[in-house]
Amino acid sequence: MSIHVALHHKTHYKYDRLVGHAPHVVRLRPAPHCRTRILAYSQKVIGGEHFINWQQDPFSNWNARLVFPEPLAELCIEVEVVAEMSVYNPFDFFLEDSASHYPFQYDAKLRKDLAPFVDPLPLTPRFAALLDSLRREILAHPEAAPHTASFDSERPPGDQQGGRHPSIAHAHPDATSGRPLRTIDFLVALNQRLQSSVRYLIRLEPGVQTPEETLEKASGSCRDSAWLLVQVLRHLGLAARFVSGYLIQLAPDVKSLDGPSGTAVDFTDLHAWCEVYLPGAGWIGLDPTSGLLAGEGHIPLSCTPEPSTAAPVTGAVDECESTLVHEMRVTRVHESPRVTKPYTEEQWERIDRLGRTIDADLKRQDVRLTMGGEPTFVSVDDPDGPEWNFTAVSPAKRVLSGRLIRRLREKFAPGALLHYGQGKWYPGEPLPRWALAAFWRKDGIPVWKEDSLIADESRNYGHGAREARELSLRIAQTLGVDSRHLMAGYEDAFYYTWKERRLPSNVTPENSRLESPQERDRIARIFQKGLGQVVGYALPIRCEPSSAGGRWISGAWFLRDGEILWLIPGDSPMGLRLPLGSIPWVAEKEFPWLV
Repeated sequence: MSIHVALHHKTHYKYDRLVGHAPHVVRLRPAPHCRTRILAYSQKVIGGEHFINWQQDPFSNWNARLVFPEPLAELCIEVEVVAEMSVYNPFDFFLEDSASHYPFQYDAKLRKDLAPFVDPLPLTPRFAALLDSLRREILAHPEAAPHTASFDSERPPGDQQGGRHPSIAHAHPDATSGRPLRTIDFLVALNQRLQSSVRYLIRLEPGVQTPEETLEKASGSCRDSAWLLVQVLRHLGLAARFVSGYLIQLAPDVKSLDGPSGTAVDFTDLHAWCEVYLPGAGWIGLDPTSGLLAGEGHIPLSCTPEPSTAAPVTGAVDECESTLVHEMRVTRVHESPRVTKPYTEEQWERIDRLGRTIDADLKRQDVRLTMGGEPTFVSVDDPDGPEWNFTAVSPAKRVLSGRLIRRLREKFAPGALLHYGQGKWYPGEPLPRWALAAFWRKDGIPVWKEDSLIADESRNYGHGAREARELSLRIAQTLGVDSRHLMAGYEDAFYYTWKERRLPSNVTPENSRLESPQERDRIARIFQKGLGQVVGYALPIRCEPSSAGGRWISGAWFLRDGEILWLIPGDSPMGLRLPLGSIPWVAEKEFPWLV
């Protein structure tokens, strides 16, 4: 379920006279790597004749370059963005093994590509002290010392020694030493530390404070905190960039029970945060203003090494008096019903009326529908058991299902015939799933009268091959057929002996190490039981018409392997594994069909 919002952003400059405009660059289009789905976007420029050229800067951000051939009395830029506010997990990314713990180093090729994003500003006293405290508190560095040798104003900001930044190289033999820390834990702790150290305020002055100034005041705007975090990450050896974008915050449906509930009204504004590059994950957003990772409400517009090249609008005009009108608002244009905000009573009434109208139309047009469903049951005794969560079948389910079908029979269809058979066969499963059914007559005449003859599957009656043979003989006697045609079925000893001989010499049939779990379990089960054990009995019968209405007859099966009934290998019941293909071939015209 998602919410679609429309963001409106208007920047309107009014001048006291007609003024000339140098080319302007507008950076108000969502960046290509924006994780929030953008459904629609438009940009309108009002005020006079102009030319627009869409282009991408060296960092793939969308830039609209505006050229004004004539002086203007006003300039208005309106942006409309429709976004799908689907919640996503900001931690849903993978890291290369080499970057799973901090500290880590970028490889040479990657570091060359990231060169603009690893170039730090020179160290200053308060900033150096901040780095020391971060090393002590987050990395547990045992000997973090003041950076007394780092304040070299003549050293170029991008100078590096031995692949390390000057702030790291001069501060300590290895400023990132100490305990290894999971990279994500390190970044979260760092982000939260800056959020708690710098008080947020709305600062209307242009530009961005230096990290030293932000630390001195212990306060700053979102862009000041973002630039401070960028510099901290770069001095700690990580590639970071400044991000300018939109922030959309929607009022929650329900108030939080264990923390702040957030904004009380839907809100949007220009915002700034930071992105750090992690091998395997790419650019990951960190918002030091909130102390959180960037989420669906963060819509990046421009991501650059310096704040000056990420400003929403840059350009120059002739000297004049001007006024600025700035408008931003966000409107919900579509909301799907959800758990925290379900249908209203009015909506439910409309749905109910529509359903009744459809039912009336179907009835009038004599459209007859049937409805089926598959209820899902949950165990009250073992709710965490695998068969009640992800395993399809289990012995416990079979026993409980047997009890359920009996209770349903007793309540809805007394005298019904219970049928224990097979149902759907899903790919990858050795057998079709079992299906229990009850069949009864509409006139109420019982199909099955003696309930005591229905076995209880939860009980072990101790029946085996001997009882199966006795039952088969009794059936033959009852049907009046020759019991000499009764055949005992066995697992194919030749097949499984051949299978055993093909196993590795250092394994046993009980632990065959075969890749297929079904084949492995089948071989182990058969060898544990023994190849000479009777699986069951088969009695060939068919009904032969007669003047008396028909009678049952039996006959011998002439099999290729003589009188022994070797079953087809498999897991199905014996009746589905009879070697019918071994019975002598008969031409179709000579086959004794019964009509």
